[in-house]
Amino acid sequence: MNRINVMMNDRWYAANYDYLLSAVAIVAQRLEHYVNEQEYSSQTYLENLSHLEAIAEQMETPPTLKQLCTLFNLSSFERDMLLMGIGMAIYPNFPALCATAHRNPQMAYPTFNLGLEIFSETHWSALTPQGNLRGWHLLQVGTGTVLPLCPLQIDESILHWLMGEPFQDSYLMNFAQLRSLKKNRISLCSSHQEIAENIANIWPEKSRETFPIVQLCGLETMAKYEIAMMTGEILNYPVKVLSALRLPNQVEDFNVFKQRWQREVLFTNSILLLDCEQVNLDHSPIYSLIIELIEQINTPLIITSFERLQCPKSSVINFDVAQLTHDEQTFLWKSHLDTFAPELNGSINRLVTQFNLSATAIEGACLQVKNHLSQPEKNHNFHQLWEICRRQARPRLDNLAQRIECKAKWEDLIIPEPQRQILKEIIAHLRQRFKVYEQWGFAAQNSRGLGLSALFSGQSGTGKTMAAEVLAKELNLDLYRIDLSAVVSKYIGETEKNLRQIFDAAETGGVILLFDEADALFGKRTQVKDSHDRHANLEVSYLLQRMEVYQGLAILTTNLKDSLDSAFLRRIRFVISFPFPDEEVRTEIWKRIFPPQTPNEGLNFKKLGKLSVAGGNIRNIALNAAFLAADVGEPVMMKHILQATYSEYLKLEKSLTDTEIKGWI
Repeated sequence: MNRINVMMNDRWYAANYDYLLSAVAIVAQRLEHYVNEQEYSSQTYLENLSHLEAIAEQMETPPTLKQLCTLFNLSSFERDMLLMGIGMAIYPNFPALCATAHRNPQMAYPTFNLGLEIFSETHWSALTPQGNLRGWHLLQVGTGTVLPLCPLQIDESILHWLMGEPFQDSYLMNFAQLRSLKKNRISLCSSHQEIAENIANIWPEKSRETFPIVQLCGLETMAKYEIAMMTGEILNYPVKVLSALRLPNQVEDFNVFKQRWQREVLFTNSILLLDCEQVNLDHSPIYSLIIELIEQINTPLIITSFERLQCPKSSVINFDVAQLTHDEQTFLWKSHLDTFAPELNGSINRLVTQFNLSATAIEGACLQVKNHLSQPEKNHNFHQLWEICRRQARPRLDNLAQRIECKAKWEDLIIPEPQRQILKEIIAHLRQRFKVYEQWGFAAQNSRGLGLSALFSGQSGTGKTMAAEVLAKELNLDLYRIDLSAVVSKYIGETEKNLRQIFDAAETGGVILLFDEADALFGKRTQVKDSHDRHANLEVSYLLQRMEVYQGLAILTTNLKDSLDSAFLRRIRFVISFPFPDEEVRTEIWKRIFPPQTPNEGLNFKKLGKLSVAGGNIRNIALNAAFLAADVGEPVMMKHILQATYSEYLKLEKSLTDTEIKGWI
């Protein structure tokens, strides 16, 4: 069957070329009559047309030249002028004929002036920029003294299409790229498939009168792309992707782009996917270009952006592309894993509960783990899959947060047992979310307040950050410390945008967010006296709202618990006070502060425990003492620790008492 189709295509291809060459020959014949000062009779013209029609009637699909004339409604004069441009490309003697007709060997090319001389039914409008030939970029006009004498050249993309090749605009290929769905991938999830079908219904396949603009909003970039690709498959329209950052910013270039895109749609029925996700819609000059493009083209257009663009003069239909539901993610995991690792299906709930991945990310994770399976070690395989998901979900928060490599273990954290027990409760809440929220029905009963948040309060160095590290290591999750100086902005609305960026990025993997010194950002709401007070209160309210719905764990640390808003504290699920370590606790910290490979001699940990400093300061003293000992080639001794202690107390602006260091040396 395929061989038959190929043979039929070959026959059409040959017949199409024969038709085009015959049409050019008619124009060449007119030129010869003009050069020889012979009259071109109507009888000859009718015979030539009859020959062309005979070729066309034998073709199952009309020849490309006839299609082009119909598509752009070309007059007979415009068609003949176009054939002159084609003749220059495919007819060997055509340049010489033009030079002879112009009586100038330097003018071996067609011109409008020559066409006006030899053709009938001429009209000046064919020369204008808005006419069919120039307006649709079918003919290119070269440089010259006056327009009628400028050289004419067929557009390369049009020539290839007329010769029977698929239409490809070489100019537009510098901007927009063709995209399509992978043929071997699992179909879209039901919610995204429904959006694609709704868009297809908005654009009736045979209607060219109007195309409402579609806008896909949300965080899932690949999901929006796949919805657009599926829409194209439903309508049998190709989809071409253009980043808004690549829009030409010069007026002339921008107008050329718009016109050539309109031409592209006439040939290919293409959908333009305009990716606006890297554009700052509030401050970017590109925004005006985007709006102008939206308002001036009437072709199938899909805009993707994180937030909605406001287009008051255009008909825009918005679709919010939500993240996959729990059931949709579960279905995708099972569909992919069943093909090569069905034994991992029992672990899917843990993956879905922790990682909120897109369809593309799930597919990518499964493909990676497929290459690293080590059956029958099921637990090892799951650990590999978990690590792959963790990397896939790792958010890009480089500008606003710092990822911490967590090495602290339970034995490194010296805190009272009640505080340790609460930390273990936090772990239980994170591990059992699916069972409690989904299987036991708490999420269905009330979806508000399901976010997990904790407040760690206490003096600097009492173990708050280390406790966050222990949680992250125990749960095998990423820990991000939020840089408050990058988050808080003096400009109204910027702080909320930064917070939204943090939480949105973190949602994919449910990472642990650590807001150090939270009282600096989330202090008590003030009485409203001016617009700044009102805005500061809005920032706190926004944070409360995001923490209530965040799927991961958000930890706030503060040195001053009393400075936090009471309403804020009510919405925090866990509050842990890290007390200043007593002598017994400090002694335990000293016993564990030096790594096993650190040489030491004569250390009295009980005496060191009398030093009235927190764990963070103990670490600083131990580290400084190690450097002092290493510099003189000795093991760490009490004298080195004493010298380091003096330096640390000087930094703290504290006085070192005899009671603390009595009997050290």
